[in-house]
Amino acid sequence: MSAPERYETLLVDERDDRVVVTLHRPEARNALSGRMIAELHQVCELLERTPRLLLLTGHGGVFAGGADIAELRERGRDQALQGINSRLFERVRRLPMPTLAAVDGWALGGGAELAYACDLRIAGPDAVFGNPEPGLGIIAGAGACWRLPELVGESLAKQILLAGRNLDAERARAVGLVMDVVPAAELLERAHAVLDRMARSSALALRLTKLVVDAPGAHPVADDLAQAVLFEGQDKRDRMTRFLERKGSGA
Repeated sequence: MSAPERYETLLVDERDDRVVVTLHRPEARNALSGRMIAELHQVCELLERTPRLLLLTGHGGVFAGGADIAELRERGRDQALQGINSRLFERVRRLPMPTLAAVDGWALGGGAELAYACDLRIAGPDAVFGNPEPGLGIIAGAGACWRLPELVGESLAKQILLAGRNLDAERARAVGLVMDVVPAAELLERAHAVLDRMARSSALALRLTKLVVDAPGAHPVADDLAQAVLFEGQDKRDRMTRFLERKGSGA
């Protein structure tokens, strides 16, 4: 259930198999403030303690218009070394269960980097991804400089990070940054449908698959260890038995 009393910048809906988080700073295009960062850490703690799927979206037809520039202007070297945004986004990246960003409207700067940190992205037709940080005298320092090349390739990443190119929804789908583009009115419904499909899978298999995919240079040992855990589980036996029974019955 929603717990609005705990959050000032987020709307949080806790369900049995997922948590739905809406960035909610309508007066600032959902810009990521220090308060929002702290509250997103609370959400991460919740999901680390009780692993569930995460759906992350923005209020009012905007995902997030970037970091809060007024706050960012006052940060100095010490704050940069603390990695205020980057530590959060990496924590999101490492959540036990899959994460999905439903993006409509602007996802710029830190907002784009937050979306990049999710495992999957789905977009409305007006979604726009961009990293204009060099125009403000800084770099996209919360993961985009290394995460974006992994997602879309080095050449396109440099067009976005160096040349200031924005990526609209259709182009984002064409290069694989988003899995689908759907009408804005259907965005959350379609996002939930993706989560519904994942929720029907084995939760442990999803967790271990994510661990293996995100484990650089650990293959094939990581694959073998994860598969060994799953092969000993009753869930795997039950699922395969049901599959064979359906196949045998011609269903």
